[in-house]
Amino acid sequence: MNLRRLVVGAAAVAMLAANAAVAAPHTAQSRDSQAPPDSLRALASRIGLRVGVAVGPFALDTPAYRRVVRDQYSSVTPENEMKWEVVEPTRGTYDWSGGDRLVRFARRHGQLVRGHVLLWHNQLPGWLTAGVNDGSIDNTELRRILRRHITDEVSHFRGEIWQWDVANEFFTDGNPSTINPNDFWVSHLGPGVIADAFRWAHAADPDALLFYNDYNIMGEDGSNAKSDAVYAWVQQMLAQRVPIDGVGDQGHLDTQYGFPTQMRQDLQRFADLGLRVAITEADVRTFVNNATEQVPTDHLATLAQPYEFSQMLKACLAVRQCISFTVWGVSDAVSWIPGWFTNPLEGYATLYDVNLQPKPAYTALQQDLTLAAYGAPRRVR
Repeated sequence: MNLRRLVVGAAAVAMLAANAAVAAPHTAQSRDSQAPPDSLRALASRIGLRVGVAVGPFALDTPAYRRVVRDQYSSVTPENEMKWEVVEPTRGTYDWSGGDRLVRFARRHGQLVRGHVLLWHNQLPGWLTAGVNDGSIDNTELRRILRRHITDEVSHFRGEIWQWDVANEFFTDGNPSTINPNDFWVSHLGPGVIADAFRWAHAADPDALLFYNDYNIMGEDGSNAKSDAVYAWVQQMLAQRVPIDGVGDQGHLDTQYGFPTQMRQDLQRFADLGLRVAITEADVRTFVNNATEQVPTDHLATLAQPYEFSQMLKACLAVRQCISFTVWGVSDAVSWIPGWFTNPLEGYATLYDVNLQPKPAYTALQQDLTLAAYGAPRRVR
């Protein structure tokens, strides 16, 4: 099937929603009518926005987990099951089971799939990195292996993936920001490999939307330096006719830093290049008591977390070409945050708590989407 096809106050969301109603993918959305009418997916469907979540495909065996994914979200992203170390743990032997399982679930429930990720320095198979390190895989062979990997994976899922995160996290933090010369792929194959990855992915599935994905590229770094660097690079790619269709901002926020006020403007300037944009990995972390309960240690964080989630969504709603908003993780219990941010410990980053109950952040997004879908009621005298 062919799948190619701001911060603002709440009172302004209804007006902005008119600009958010981009043409939705032509895939049937009949399943939205079966979801609760006040669910995130049902409300967002009225303005053509896909609200998504990162999923562990085998966790879908848990009824409560499966129900949240099914009822609340209209797109899904595999957390790890399409990354190279998972799909080819042994050279030449593929394991598509996790990705295939998620694709089947999405098809059954009228959802679209974001593929994640084709070219990244992290979560590479051990046989690949070991071969490069011991010299048994030289740079010529490495390029051939990479091209085969991208071609094989995109071909396997051809017609099933709405958006691919083709290239992930290639720019440095700091000011100025540049393509990282120490990145695994850049250091061996040069920066041109990023453009090649887009060309190879497009050849394997011309109908998939191809995204560059990164963090801190919508003003989260405070200086906007990383956003500027990615913007200049994307302009170059478009001038060279590289088949890049969109830019995804991961949207990993932390309540201690406050909300990045440039997010809407930065989303818009990428959109003005003729690209789609998306929030691809939204979460908002804060300091917590422990990794099991994840109770915020500052009660004000329980207000800051829904506020920042809401502001992210509103930034997306304000930009017509922002076609999806994806939360990274179904609940705090399965979030990556406590395992990564350990000193000091952070967590409480998703829309659902450790008991899979909706948090104030969920309600905030629900209210924003209600205003976007229906508008505020007219006043009476």
